[in-house]
Amino acid sequence: MAVDRIDAALFAKMFLAGAQNLSDNKDWINELNVFPVPDGDTGTNMTMTIMSAVRELEALQDVDMKSLCKCISSGSLRGARGNSGVILSQLFRGFTKTVRSTDAIDIPLIADGFEKAVETAYKAVIKPKEGTILTVAKGMAEISRKLVDAQMPVEEYLKNIIDYGNEILAKTPEMLPVLKEAGVVDSGGQGLMTILEGAYGALTGKEIEITIIGGKKSENTAEEEKEAPVQIRKKNVYFEEFIINTAKQLSPALIDDLHGFLAASGECAVVSSEGKKVKVYLRTDDPGMVLTKAMSYGPVSDISITNSTIEKHENRLFRDPEKALADQMAEKAAKETPAKEMGFIAVSCGNGFEEIFKGLGADYVVSGGQTMNPSTEDLINAIDKVNAKNVFLLPNNKNIIMAAKQAKELVQEKSIIVIETKTVPQGISALLALEPEKSAVENQQLMTEAVGHVQTAELTYAIRDTSIDGVEIHQGDIMAVGDHGILDVEKDVRKAASGALEKMITDDSELVSIYFGQDYSEENAQRIAQDVQEKYPDIDVAVENGGQPVYYCILSVE
Repeated sequence: MAVDRIDAALFAKMFLAGAQNLSDNKDWINELNVFPVPDGDTGTNMTMTIMSAVRELEALQDVDMKSLCKCISSGSLRGARGNSGVILSQLFRGFTKTVRSTDAIDIPLIADGFEKAVETAYKAVIKPKEGTILTVAKGMAEISRKLVDAQMPVEEYLKNIIDYGNEILAKTPEMLPVLKEAGVVDSGGQGLMTILEGAYGALTGKEIEITIIGGKKSENTAEEEKEAPVQIRKKNVYFEEFIINTAKQLSPALIDDLHGFLAASGECAVVSSEGKKVKVYLRTDDPGMVLTKAMSYGPVSDISITNSTIEKHENRLFRDPEKALADQMAEKAAKETPAKEMGFIAVSCGNGFEEIFKGLGADYVVSGGQTMNPSTEDLINAIDKVNAKNVFLLPNNKNIIMAAKQAKELVQEKSIIVIETKTVPQGISALLALEPEKSAVENQQLMTEAVGHVQTAELTYAIRDTSIDGVEIHQGDIMAVGDHGILDVEKDVRKAASGALEKMITDDSELVSIYFGQDYSEENAQRIAQDVQEKYPDIDVAVENGGQPVYYCILSVE
């Protein structure tokens, strides 16, 4: 039976189906990342963003259009990770803002929603590029307006929009040469189409995990669904997160084995490997069984198990009452203490970097970085812990800057200053430039200027064969990735470091810093330092323990 309007029940089902389709295909989307580094994360970031909205939706008992749109918008905004996740959350924000006041969505409203979604997302990006998720979304908004008077059912209308979106996606390599050279389409655009294709499947009758009051399954027609409000299926009610600390980095085969087990034990499983740490998230009915399996890979830490039917603060008290009480007392004491003028939050990954930032005066260090982007909510929670009138936020990664700016927009009670640090060494230089006796505005200028004097190279291995900027890269090669692309490709770290530094060092350079990671020894880092000292005797060289995963060492030149 043709559908003329999409009511709240059907919209909820479509959204969940889109989220599930994205989750099912996130690893494939990750592989579309241009740079063949072992942390391609577009699919993971978009999945964790949309799953944040799913978690809010799961807490609803009855779904109407207003409450559904609020869950989708607020959940994705706060859960947004990485640039792709932030853009996705802004697309949701624009669309839901358009449709939230209606009982059912018709074709003209779909067109309005697509246009508002694109407008909102473009405003969130300072320098939008064509050939990205934005281009794909814009193309679909344009075709949705052209077809608005075509006199067709909603299914046919959306099918035409999705087909056109896939056509635009296929053309993204022609718009961005780097995509064409790598032989891939835009990963963010592919993620968006994956969501829409899942949603379309639900519209046309594909079964997903929703239960209607009275026990009827989701194969009900839209007319049947109107008879009663929907409830999200109360299966896999536990949201479980933890970290497996392995003796050595897990092989792809073992990661696949773990992911397969998790997928069979619940829903929406996300696995992210960071060197010897494996972060896991899923929904399950048996968190104990999952932990037992996880411990076969190594010790488990940072365990969080939340029941979606219990308020978060109650569940937190149940898990660890002593820690919860201590946290409450600390929060109360902080609120009673007069706020200082300036506070500082840095994002970094690695024990060494965390110590460096705290030693330089950071009030709070958010764990995250290239291999696991923190969400907007993670940053908001960190801001809440810093008792200061002006809070400086150092994202230290170009893929976290948009989430930081989104956190700034969502926090009203403090002045948030985002210093657009794209690498950890830039964040370190920013804090070194701090002059406590000066105002927040003056320090913002000083820190921003300091960032501009830092060049960075990150050394890691290639996970596949590809070509970037005319450079042939083979699986296993060591790549030195600079601020604007590949600096060098070699067979070992020391040679790659030498080649990268040769391109970074100028007559004005004064300091080279070498931050070695958890999989690279200090002795090897000292050998790189010796090479620098011999070749550039007038330049100071420092070796520090960053402790970062994935990247053997991170180099900076100032």
